[in-house]
Amino acid sequence: MTVRPITIVGHRALAQRTRKVREITDDIRTLVADMFETNDAADGAGLAATQVGSRWRLFVYSCADVDEVRQRGVVINPQLERFGGIELDEETIEGCLSVPGEGFPAARHRGARVTGIDLEGEPVSVEDEGGVLARALQHEVDHLDGTLYLDRLTPARKREALDAVTARGWRSRGLLSWDPTSLEAADV
Repeated sequence: MTVRPITIVGHRALAQRTRKVREITDDIRTLVADMFETNDAADGAGLAATQVGSRWRLFVYSCADVDEVRQRGVVINPQLERFGGIELDEETIEGCLSVPGEGFPAARHRGARVTGIDLEGEPVSVEDEGGVLARALQHEVDHLDGTLYLDRLTPARKREALDAVTARGWRSRGLLSWDPTSLEAADV
């Protein structure tokens, strides 16, 4: 297993839609193992393939559900169903490993269900309502559709986020990825 560099906002992979996985190959298995390793190294709640520069439609997750029980897994070719009302709680900060060290309140549905397949090609369904997992499921599928959580912010918060990204200087330094084995997200 290898920790892979995590793409940063501005990297073109983050704006592209992903491709459906048609066959679970050794390359796909290696990608998933590396994504778990990378997510763990970065202390993330989840990681989409686009965040490590891959165009495959899959993500890994490792975070608490509404009952504070840590859930961990992979979903390949996920389909998302949102339910419950849309919530915007100014106290609930959403972050992203591709916008390292920053976090803003983002409107999300209270509940989410993702269906797809696992690494064995078996059907999988992951669901949560009100926990970090519900937010993570929506967040990771957004990545696979070429959307960042910054796109879900209110106009004022989006301006604040874009100012924070500019202040970090990633674009001016030509920085398109970061290595979680050598840096903490806040230090990128």
